[in-house]
Amino acid sequence: MNFANVFARPGLFLTLSVLAVGIAGCGGDSETSSEVSSAEGSGSDSQSPEDGDGGGSSRPSRPSTSERDTPDHASDPVVVSEMTKQSAEEFEQGYKSRLASGQLKSARIPMRSDGPKSLDPIRGSTTYENQCASQTVETLLQYKYLKRPFEYEPLLLTELPQSEDGLTWHFTLKDDVFFHDNACFPGGKGRKITSADVIYSWKRMADIKGANSKVWWLMKDTVKGFDEYKDSQNAAAAFDYDAPVEGFEIVNDREFKVTLRQKSQSFMWKLCMFQTAVVAREAVEKYGERFGLTPVGTGPFIVKEGDWQQGLGIKFSRNPNYHEAYYPAEHMKSDEADDLHLAAGQRLPILDEVQVVFYKTDQPMWLEFKADKLDYAQVPAENFPEAFSKRTRKLKREMKNKGMKGYPVDLLDFIFRGFNMEDKVLGGNSEKAKYLRQAICSALDWDEQNEAFYNGINVIYDGVIPPGLPGYPQGGNSDKAYRGLDLERAKELMARAGYPDGKGMPTIDYYTSRAQNGQEQSEMISTQLSKIGINVQVHLLDFSQLIKKVDEKSAQFFSFAWSSDYPDGENNLALFYGPNEAPGSNHFNYKNAEYDKLYEQIVSMAPSPERDEIYEKMQSMLMEDCPFAGSMARTRFFVVTERMKNFKPVETFENWYKYVDVVK
Repeated sequence: MNFANVFARPGLFLTLSVLAVGIAGCGGDSETSSEVSSAEGSGSDSQSPEDGDGGGSSRPSRPSTSERDTPDHASDPVVVSEMTKQSAEEFEQGYKSRLASGQLKSARIPMRSDGPKSLDPIRGSTTYENQCASQTVETLLQYKYLKRPFEYEPLLLTELPQSEDGLTWHFTLKDDVFFHDNACFPGGKGRKITSADVIYSWKRMADIKGANSKVWWLMKDTVKGFDEYKDSQNAAAAFDYDAPVEGFEIVNDREFKVTLRQKSQSFMWKLCMFQTAVVAREAVEKYGERFGLTPVGTGPFIVKEGDWQQGLGIKFSRNPNYHEAYYPAEHMKSDEADDLHLAAGQRLPILDEVQVVFYKTDQPMWLEFKADKLDYAQVPAENFPEAFSKRTRKLKREMKNKGMKGYPVDLLDFIFRGFNMEDKVLGGNSEKAKYLRQAICSALDWDEQNEAFYNGINVIYDGVIPPGLPGYPQGGNSDKAYRGLDLERAKELMARAGYPDGKGMPTIDYYTSRAQNGQEQSEMISTQLSKIGINVQVHLLDFSQLIKKVDEKSAQFFSFAWSSDYPDGENNLALFYGPNEAPGSNHFNYKNAEYDKLYEQIVSMAPSPERDEIYEKMQSMLMEDCPFAGSMARTRFFVVTERMKNFKPVETFENWYKYVDVVK
């Protein structure tokens, strides 16, 4: 099935049109994962709309098939299979044979949004941009595909970075990595990547004016001299990519050193994030603003001219010059129940092409999946009872009989309602504004939302650090929180804010994504806040428009979800670090000097009880100041067809396309 067929189906467009009017959209969470994420992070600055998915469990649940429960990590040992590496000759012969017969291996994958707007990694802030960009560009490190808990490993490097003092790190690039063939290179032939390419790509993160970088927050206060370089170059008439940075040293074409300002626990995790990916300078300079539409990286797939139709879908085609890489031998013992270990040693990518179809609303996606036109689906909340038993969370017999498997995937999720702390009514540090935010938090009933839109099985918790990470409050509850429902307290706080029974309170503008069930969730929020005299004007936007509004600091009250970029609560606490203000990851524009000082302290701290105590103190500050209302975490429920192989659903990283396979 090619895009011409997908996008030309009259029935699909009719369904989309009807549902866009009849359902009016999403519930407001993403990957920023990054569904933010972002991120949709996705991610990444993992932003995503707050969709009404099948929900999350009120107890920890590990990925499992519908036929079995996966044991926890303590009883699920790591196994390393014997691996015979597939030869390059066999790999190429198989591809040529399929190409000649017209029987390419093609996967059909849904994306629950209107898709990315750019595949330029330094402009990526959502899960959707992460998911697409990660197929074309690559980072120095990556997550191990099958390993749990998560670990990182070399991707473009020969080995993990080496350091004697935790400050200066030595990197060695692989010697067989080439950029995609492209007209930006002499003769159209991609050249080998060098140390200079890595440094250039990272310097682009500092180019706020010329390159419109949105991701400087990832490198801020990290590399010695890099902040000074960023400031001086953005103040100059032209950005000089060849000017030196004290903390970057190129040893030779394959080796370079990076010196940090201070020890950093998150630095290696950030080298797995797609925003730090390596791109070709020739391509950036040739295509300019169009580089995000014609990305040139080293990834396993390429995007050919005409294969990206904005708002509809994108097709990724196999990179014929992809560097030597193999399906992993290391896996969890429980993976063997799904035969995830059998592909060990196969060269990557296994697929010849991946066709990603964008869905602004869920029902067209679900109908396409049921019609066998997609290889997996994330189960929308309204379809959860159709696929899974709510009581057991097991896949129903009808789907099992079709050879399908069901997987719950715990998300490192922070679903919230955000206040713009620069807003004249809701923002600021005055007692009046704080009481107002506390009142709103106390009036919002997360349990009602959970029952109505998530089948009552999401995790409701206090603070900003999701279940499964250090810093998550015991039992999910904190006596510092203003989480509702507590209408008596909310009304008292409204009076203290100067708005008794809502008198004199101006209407609040609330912004959320129109996808999935956003309208219905917005109506519930409006009803809940009306009980304390607050009127809400709802603005439903496409997710890309929502993020733009938030980045511009013009959204007064807003909602989406943040999926942690890496498995450390520090990532979530960074969302409130003052210098990360919008368009950085601090979408709330929260500024607290004491909080910022503590954040700068934890960045260099190793995991310890002392660090956990600081996490608790920082969360207490946030719960008192209320720059957000929350929180909720989901478990994403996947249904995977018998046709798709090697697929271990995950949302913490997005470069997994290269591992999956399809069979007839």
